[in-house]
Amino acid sequence: MGEQDNSKSADARRAAWLETAHTLTEALPNILRYDDQTVVIKFGGHAMGDPDLARQFARDVVLLKQIGVHPVIVHGGGPQIGAMLDRLKIQSEFVQGLRVTDRATVDVVEMVLAGHINKGIVASITGVGGRAVGISGKDGGLITARKIHRTVRDPESQIEKVLDLGFVGEPSKVKPAVIEAITGGDLIPVIAPIGMGEEGETYNINADTAAGAIAAALGAKRLLLLTDVAGVMDEAGTVLPELSAEKAQALQDAGTIKGGMIPKVETCLSAISQGVEAAVILDGRVPHAVLLELFTEHGAGTLIGSLGASSA
Repeated sequence: MGEQDNSKSADARRAAWLETAHTLTEALPNILRYDDQTVVIKFGGHAMGDPDLARQFARDVVLLKQIGVHPVIVHGGGPQIGAMLDRLKIQSEFVQGLRVTDRATVDVVEMVLAGHINKGIVASITGVGGRAVGISGKDGGLITARKIHRTVRDPESQIEKVLDLGFVGEPSKVKPAVIEAITGGDLIPVIAPIGMGEEGETYNINADTAAGAIAAALGAKRLLLLTDVAGVMDEAGTVLPELSAEKAQALQDAGTIKGGMIPKVETCLSAISQGVEAAVILDGRVPHAVLLELFTEHGAGTLIGSLGASSA
C-alpha cells in the first residue's frame, strides 16, 4: 500500500507541475504583449480591506514589475475615511457617488489617504520583495485639480440645481514626468488621489477619476479599476463582459448605471477617448484578479475599450 500511495502522490505532483507549465505557456503571449507597457491600477474596496487579498495584490504587483510591466497604483480609501470621520464626529454625505468635502473633511481625507493607507500599501509591496514609493497628487505638482460641481434634478419640480461639493476636485493637469521618474528608477509608484488647486488649496479626488487621468497622461496600455461588484450589469442584472461606449452611455441615461458606478464608467470612457487602449471595471474580490485579466482569456469584470480590444 505504501508504494501505491507514493506512486499516486508522485502522479498528483507531476499533474500539478504540468498544469503550472501549461498555465505559463498560455500566459506567455500576453506577458510579451505587456512587456515594457504601463498598467494603471486603481486599488480599493474589498480587495484593499481584506488582508489576504491585499497581500495577494502586493505579490501580483511585484510579479508584474519583475516580468517587465510598469504598474502604477492609485488607491482609494472610502471606508477608512468614513471610519475616521465617524470617530471625529464629522458628518459626511455622498452625491452621485462623490463625498461632499468641507474644510474639516478634506483635512481628514488627506491624513488618511496620504498617510496611513498610502504607506501601508507601500509597506505591503516592500514586504513581498518589491520596491515602492508612496506619494500624493500634491507631490512634485503631479495633479493640478479644479473644483467640480454636480447638477441634480428635483424629482417633484424637475428643477435642476447645482450642488457645491466643497473641496472635491478633478484633475485639470497631470505631470507624467513625476511618475516616469519613479518608474524609471525601477520603483512602483503608489499614489494617493489628492490634488492641489491653482491657489494651493487641497482637493479630494475620486480615486477612479484620478487613475483615469493618470492613465491618459501616461498613455497606459490598460486602466484597471478594482471594485466590489462583478462588473457592469445590464437591465436584467447580468454582468456584461464587454461594453461599447454607446451602450455604456445608454445604460447610464436609463439609470441602470448609477451611484458609485457612474464615475467608474465615465472614467473609463474618458481614458479611452484620450488614448488608453482599454479600461476594465474589475471584480477585486476575485483572487489574483489583475493577473487573470491581463494574462489569461478569463477576465474578471467588464472591459470597455476600442473596437477589437480583448480582455486579455
